[in-house]
Amino acid sequence: MLATIRHPAATAAEAPTLVIAHGLYGSGRNWGVIARRLADRREVVAVDMRNHGESPRLPTQGYPEMADDLAEVIASLGAPVDLLGHSMGGKAAMQLALTRPDLIRRLVVADIAPVAYAHDQTRNARAMADLDLTRIASRAEADAALAARIEDPALRSFFLQSLDLRQHPPRWKLNLPVLEAEMPKIVGWPGTQGRFDRPALFLTGAESSYVRPEHRDTIRALFPMARFAKIPGAGHWLHAEKPRAFEETVRVFLET
Repeated sequence: MLATIRHPAATAAEAPTLVIAHGLYGSGRNWGVIARRLADRREVVAVDMRNHGESPRLPTQGYPEMADDLAEVIASLGAPVDLLGHSMGGKAAMQLALTRPDLIRRLVVADIAPVAYAHDQTRNARAMADLDLTRIASRAEADAALAARIEDPALRSFFLQSLDLRQHPPRWKLNLPVLEAEMPKIVGWPGTQGRFDRPALFLTGAESSYVRPEHRDTIRALFPMARFAKIPGAGHWLHAEKPRAFEETVRVFLET
C-alpha cells in the first residue's frame, strides 16, 4: 500500500477524511502545512504516490494503477472520503472518481484537466538521474550541480525536496528510470469514460495554462457538477505559491 502521512483532526468532527494526492516528482511531505491547517476540523491523509517518497517502487505509472493505489488507501480509511489531487495526482483522482465514484464524496482537482498534454517532463528526470550523487555532500552542492541543466531555482528547490541527504551517498526518493519510461502515460490521459455526479471543484492558478477554456466541455461531460475557480497570481504550483488562498478555497468548497 502507498505510504501515508496522517494528520489527525484537532477537534472531533463528522467531516469525511481528506486524502491528498501530490503531483509528479512530489511527495506527501510537500503538503504538510496545508494538510495540518485543514486538519483543524477533519483528519487529513497525504499519500506518497507510487515511485515517489516512501511508497513502493513499481514498474508502471499509469492512471488506472494509480487510481487503484488510492482506492486501497481509501478502503483502509473508510469510504467515502474527500479527495484532492494536484497535477498527476489530480489525474489519478479523476480516474478514481470516474471508475469508483462510491469512494468519493467531494473531489478537488488542482490545475489539471482530463486531457493529454504535449509538454514532456523527461528532461527533468534525466537531469536528476545524471547527477553524480557520490560527489554531493549538501543541498547547496546539489543545487549548484543541477543548475547546469535546470535554470529555474524554484523548480530545483522543489526537486531537491526529494533528495535524501541522510544516506551516504545521497539518494533520490524517486524512481527516476520508471518515471522517465512512463512519461507518455503521465502527461497523457487514458480516455476514461464515466460520470462523477457529485460535487467537483476544478481549482487553477490564474497564470497557469494547464486548464484552458476549451477543456471545460470535456470536464463538464465527465463531471456534470463541476465548479471552476482561479487563484490570482498563482501558476501551476498554486498550493505552494498562494497557500492561504488555496487552503481557504478548498475549505469553503468542502464545507459548503
